[in-house]
Amino acid sequence: MYVKPKKELGQHFLKDLAIAQRIAELLNGHGSYSQVLEIGPGTGVLTQFLLKNNAYETFVIEIDRESVDYLKVHFPDLDGRILGADFLNIRPDLLPNKQPGNTGSFAVIGNFPYNISSQILFKVLEMRDRVPEVVGMFQREVAQRIASGPGNKEYGILSVFMQAWYDVKYEFTVDPDVFNPPPKVHSGVLSCRRNDKTDLGCDERKFTQVVKHGFGQRRKTLRNALKPLNPPESALSHPFMDKRAEQLSVDEFVALTKLMEVKD
Repeated sequence: MYVKPKKELGQHFLKDLAIAQRIAELLNGHGSYSQVLEIGPGTGVLTQFLLKNNAYETFVIEIDRESVDYLKVHFPDLDGRILGADFLNIRPDLLPNKQPGNTGSFAVIGNFPYNISSQILFKVLEMRDRVPEVVGMFQREVAQRIASGPGNKEYGILSVFMQAWYDVKYEFTVDPDVFNPPPKVHSGVLSCRRNDKTDLGCDERKFTQVVKHGFGQRRKTLRNALKPLNPPESALSHPFMDKRAEQLSVDEFVALTKLMEVKD
């Protein structure tokens, strides 16, 4: 059986077994989960190494019907553990094993399609209390952005949101020639492990607004970028307002959100 990589699905199948094994071995059991969900397994190059680890049970979710048929034939050990669905649209409680009402923890791993990799992480953030560990391959620039800290142009909205809840580490870079077809960009592998925060200490909805508005006009000072949120006078006088969004750490965004909550 041959699975043709589909451009519309952003499929670039990894060919290098050593890299696949290296990615699989980045899962270290952080958070004591017993199940792993691979997103977009394609022809199972990464899957085969996940199945060798008896510390957890491997499930996969794949939107491509041709890939699903291939996996069923070539990986009989996955019987009953292949979800033919779109990760972005499936109900969170059906993950990882299609059983309604799931509340248990599971890790997420995958060679993520570049065109939806950020959306995958936003969905993971919605399930953050169930997903203690994420290992993924992204377009290199996206991976660098997610892992970057304040003070540089790569730092952005997803950097803040992910680092608010996860310890993010850029692991290594992958060359284009180890994929079929080769992408036009390099790839980067990240590991993200849930930190010990149970809440941010501020209104999360307000925090989201502050971060998005701040980076929405990132060349402006926060005093100007946050005008649509009608900051109270006490917030406007704070030194944070003279900075740009890329200069604030996660903790400083939390502190700024608290200032924005104050009623004059």
